[in-house]
Amino acid sequence: MSLSMYSASVPVFVRMFGNAQKWLTKAEEHAAARKFDPANYLGLRLAPDMLPFLRQIQIASDGAKGCVARLVGVEVPKWEDTEASMADLHARLKRTVDYVQSVPAERFAGSETREILLPMRQGDPLRFTGEAYLKHYVMPNLYFHLTTTYALLRHAGVELGKRDFLGNA
Repeated sequence: MSLSMYSASVPVFVRMFGNAQKWLTKAEEHAAARKFDPANYLGLRLAPDMLPFLRQIQIASDGAKGCVARLVGVEVPKWEDTEASMADLHARLKRTVDYVQSVPAERFAGSETREILLPMRQGDPLRFTGEAYLKHYVMPNLYFHLTTTYALLRHAGVELGKRDFLGNA
């Protein structure tokens, strides 16, 4: 059996966002044990020119929902980036998983050759086939933003290890 666009995307999103939920929970526990507000994590940055923790999760979420919508040829859901707490981030991750799981696998049929136009803030949109979009744009971005999220929590002292990043096999 060949690898489908569905199996290369949705289960990966579900797993990684499930792992991220656990990181948030560990961060909340870490904050509680040290008696500080877990909202302190929201503004963390690895470098001054990088986006903060909060935005890393929002961007990862936007990437996953945008990927699924574009691959199946529907409009990308528009969600306001209003999260202001760890509880809000948990809800955002759950909402993302709920959305990507709501699209049946059969809707992905033929998406590997679908033309994907990715709007840019400036200039012409980026053009991909569905397969190139998933493999060379979405997945690297997903892992970039989730790795940054993980690294920010590790840097803040949250006890996370590689197994937390990868999840249970």
